[in-house]
Amino acid sequence: MNRIELVEKIATAHNLSKAEAARVLETITTSIVAAVKKDDPVQIVGFGTFKQVARAARSGFNPSAGTKIKIAAQKVPKFVPGAAFKAAVDPKAAKRKADKAVAAKPAAKPAAAKKAAAPAKKAVAAKKK
Repeated sequence: MNRIELVEKIATAHNLSKAEAARVLETITTSIVAAVKKDDPVQIVGFGTFKQVARAARSGFNPSAGTKIKIAAQKVPKFVPGAAFKAAVDPKAAKRKADKAVAAKPAAKPAAAKKAAAPAKKAVAAKKK
């Protein structure tokens, strides 16, 4: 989907003219760019987070000259998709992750068992003295 198709989608979904939908889309994108430029992350719950990350300086290779070059440190934008977005794109992976999280949780002891165990521990400690 490109920008024009997105504008048409917004216009039909919200009964707007294409010009109004284009202005709405422009406002959203410029707001995100301005916030990320100021190093302020933009988090849209369920969709994802736009943020700025710093890349360290590193050495690279110029294949045409066959020489090593230094690449300067730089700030770049990054998008991290949210859980709902990931689940919509790959539902099987989301299910595997949810199953893994459930399996990783240790079975909790019932509260009554904890209370019963506490006096027993005290009695054992008293007998040792």
